[in-house]
Amino acid sequence: MKIATFNVNSIRRRLPIVLDWLTQHSPDVMCLQETKVQDSEFPAKEIEAAGYHVTFRGMKAYNGVATLSRLKPEKVIHGLHEGPDNEDFRILQTVIGGIPIVNTYVPQGYMITSEKYVYKLKWFQWAQTYFEERLDPKKPAIWLGDLNIAPEPIDVYHPDRRVNDVDFHIDARNAFKQTASWGFVDVFRQLHPDKVQYTYWDFFRSNYKNNYGWRIDHIMATAPLAARCLKIEVDEAPRKLEGASDHTIVWAEFDLGS
Repeated sequence: MKIATFNVNSIRRRLPIVLDWLTQHSPDVMCLQETKVQDSEFPAKEIEAAGYHVTFRGMKAYNGVATLSRLKPEKVIHGLHEGPDNEDFRILQTVIGGIPIVNTYVPQGYMITSEKYVYKLKWFQWAQTYFEERLDPKKPAIWLGDLNIAPEPIDVYHPDRRVNDVDFHIDARNAFKQTASWGFVDVFRQLHPDKVQYTYWDFFRSNYKNNYGWRIDHIMATAPLAARCLKIEVDEAPRKLEGASDHTIVWAEFDLGS
């Protein structure tokens, strides 16, 4: 199984990038975040024409998640709870080929002195409860997306200057690690323990040119599936394109075996 994650920062703006990547790389699953479009305007027909089923939930101008898959999902859960949920726009579980795939856009947090940051810390607690109630760490499962955390100093440029940033503050990092300790392995670090590699470079300080980036887009897997991860890479080519998102695509291959 080949699976990818991409914060598109507006699916309507980045649709050509997504469609080209699907054509060139043929992933089995591709998860998108920050689609920033209400459901009635989501470009489902274009994605279906490319040979993919698509499940999505979005809103105008903010948030939004979508999962594209060659196989039709066997089960879909929007949000942290069954039924109407204000987190429908941030978390989407699809079961594909028997494997739960949890596509997530974690709250960014704004500033560490803000209520939005407090909400972010709570969100990681809610996510852990979600995993405890819906998944089994002894069975294959994937948690991926823009998780808005650079887990270690190696994952952010000039880490000594980022200690009060909402994506690197120690409380946020610990909250993420506590949630991941439920049973998820960071498969990029599993295969590339010492590699400096970012997935996000903001638009405002020539950060891509200077490689002032962050690794905040992740593919996490439970131990049985992490052991079957053959490859995981960050494809920087989409970040170099005209009209690029400020994030780029992370993808992994798993040997599902028999």
